[in-house]
Amino acid sequence: MNVYDQLQALNITLPPLAVPAAAYVPFVQSGNLVFLSGHLPYKADGKVWVGQLGDNVTTEEGKQAARSCAIGLLGTLQAACGGDLNRVKRIVKVLSLVNSTSSFTEQHLVTNGCSELLGQIFGDKGKHARSAFGVAQIPLGACVEIELIAEIE
Repeated sequence: MNVYDQLQALNITLPPLAVPAAAYVPFVQSGNLVFLSGHLPYKADGKVWVGQLGDNVTTEEGKQAARSCAIGLLGTLQAACGGDLNRVKRIVKVLSLVNSTSSFTEQHLVTNGCSELLGQIFGDKGKHARSAFGVAQIPLGACVEIELIAEIE
């Protein structure tokens, strides 16, 4: 399966490697593992998707925001792979932070927006371990932040 055929079928254009907004790097490679820094979701207008699940963002909106994070992560992963996502051997782990009220308990459903897209693009290579947490706040007021670990060839 060619990753780029999948992206084209889903009408997804990957963003370029983002410039870090603070004192960190977008990714670090150790051996065959690539660790991607957390990515925020962006709306079609290019602005950060802000809000809090359980207050002013629905689970379905959060799921779409998590999908947006996944697209940003894929842009960074492409850079980490020297421009070729077909080098991805496996998506190993996804960590999702969901800006949510203390009573919101659907972080796992929000995170599915990322996990499902990775599965669509990479097939069995996209199946991964995962954690999803509810947190009190995320930088810039974003509703979700997701980081990823991948193995590359």
